[in-house]
Amino acid sequence: MTDSYELYYWPMLPGRGEFVRLVLEEAGVPYRDVARLPEAEGGGVQALMPFIRGERPGLPPYAPPILVHGDLVLAQTAAICAYLGERHGLTPDDPEKRMQVLQLQLTVADVTDEAHDTHHPVSVVLYYEDQKEAAREAARQFLDQRLPRFLPYFERVVERNGGPWLMGDALSYADLSLFQLLEGLAYAFPRGFAKVTESTPALVALRARVASLPRIAAYLASDRRLGFNEHGVFRRYPELDLDG
Repeated sequence: MTDSYELYYWPMLPGRGEFVRLVLEEAGVPYRDVARLPEAEGGGVQALMPFIRGERPGLPPYAPPILVHGDLVLAQTAAICAYLGERHGLTPDDPEKRMQVLQLQLTVADVTDEAHDTHHPVSVVLYYEDQKEAAREAARQFLDQRLPRFLPYFERVVERNGGPWLMGDALSYADLSLFQLLEGLAYAFPRGFAKVTESTPALVALRARVASLPRIAAYLASDRRLGFNEHGVFRRYPELDLDG
C-alpha cells in the first residue's frame, strides 16, 4: 500500500481536521485535502456527502475527519492520528508506550471537546447567539476549574518523562495534537490561557518546539494552514474570555 492519503474535512474551517493535517505534514507524506479542492475537481462540501450518507464502501464513518488510504476508510481524529503515527514513526515501537501516546491523544480530545462546549453548552444545533448566557457560565467553569487542571497535567507528563516531548526524547503525534490544542486555546481564550500557562513552562516550550520543526514551520507559513475562525472548535468570543 502506497503512502498517499486522502483527507476529507469541512473545507472552511480547521476544526478537528487540523490535528490530522499536522501529522500528515510532519510525516512528509503526500495527501489530498479533498474537500478543499474546487468543486470542478471533486472538492467542496459535496465530497463529504457520500461518506455521511453511507454510500462509500467500508465501515461507514459518522462524521469527518475521514482518512482514505487504499481500501481503508477511517474516521475519528484519535484513530486517524494513531494509524498515521504507527506508519510514519510518530509513536513508540514499544506497545505499552504506544498505548500511552493514544491515552494522551484522547486526553487532548477531551480538552478540545470541553473547549468547544463553552460556546455550545446547550446544543450543537443551536446558534451561539441562542445560548450566550449559558456559554458565559460554561466558559467561566472551564477557565476557572478545568483548564487549570488539564494543562498542568500535560506539564507533569513532560516533566515525569524527562522532556522535551510528552514521551521523553521522541516526538509523537500526541505532541502535534497538543500543539494544536494550545494554539486553539490561545486563540479562543488569550487572557485565560496566558494566566494558566504562567505555571506551565514546559508546555510553553513544547508549543514553540513544535512550531519550529522544519516541516511544521513550512506548513504554518503556507496557505495550506487554515486560520482559526468562529465556525470551528476554537472560537474567540471576548465575552467568554473571563479572568476567573
